[in-house]
Amino acid sequence: MEKQIQANKKSNFKITHLPRLLVDAFKIWNKNEPGRLGAVVAYYAVLSLPSLLIVIINLVGYIWGTELVQGQITGQISSAIGKDAAQSLIEIINNSKSDSHNWVMNVVGIAFLIFGATGVFYQLQISMNDIWDVKLDPNSGFWKVVKDRFVSLGFVMVIAFMLIVSFVASTALTVLSNYLSMLWEPAYVVLAQAFEFSLSTIILSLLFVLIFKFMPDVKVEWKSIWLGGFITGFLFNIGKILLSLYFGEANPASTYGAAGSVVLVLLWVSYSSLILFYGAAFTRAYAEKYALDVQIEDHIVKVEKTEIIVPK
Repeated sequence: MEKQIQANKKSNFKITHLPRLLVDAFKIWNKNEPGRLGAVVAYYAVLSLPSLLIVIINLVGYIWGTELVQGQITGQISSAIGKDAAQSLIEIINNSKSDSHNWVMNVVGIAFLIFGATGVFYQLQISMNDIWDVKLDPNSGFWKVVKDRFVSLGFVMVIAFMLIVSFVASTALTVLSNYLSMLWEPAYVVLAQAFEFSLSTIILSLLFVLIFKFMPDVKVEWKSIWLGGFITGFLFNIGKILLSLYFGEANPASTYGAAGSVVLVLLWVSYSSLILFYGAAFTRAYAEKYALDVQIEDHIVKVEKTEIIVPK
């Protein structure tokens, strides 16, 4: 039986409401200890990242070629957390590839790859449920976990598809940039950067919209998600630029020596997760503000959080 989350009296969105929505989202975000949730996701991201990258490289590689896709992904990772960390991840991926010709071992290896690749999304779903104050019913059984893993696998496929779209758009952007450079060099630099930022923001926003719609165990109307998805995509893109500058200048991983690459991944994912969770909190604040229909799925229970203050 689906259960509906109670919301405030219904009203229509106005741009003047945005500051209040941002404040309400911050309160929800802060109440749910985003640092702790981000640390959990970062830990599972480190464990899942090699498997996730192998699956995505092979999926997209069927169309573009694995070497080209691996090079593109390496470039993206390098721009985010540095060239050394990207090279370390590629070495881990190469070491994880199986050269076995035994079909049984290959099947088992693929199963473990998929299980590992979906791990971070499964933990992300649990964290998103925390934002909505819901959790899995202990009596829900094994099949709910299997279903959640398939949902996580779906997001791996979505990321692969968006990478294909990104590659096509990047190719078109390169052609446009070459044309602009022949007309006016300063315009080429400014417009190319603006186009690239806008394109990546749109792609990221679409991904976050899908995450906010299908990842939590609540059913939310589409119109309560679009604004939150765009805000998250924009903030995520800004955050990516700031983090790359921070990692480049401060070099926080230098203290950890050989483990520095792992530390950089942990820091990048945990910081980025703060933005993602804020977007989820904004989506909840928006839905509650405008009394949009939000229902809890089967095998999910509402969590009532109370704060107890113990006198000294």
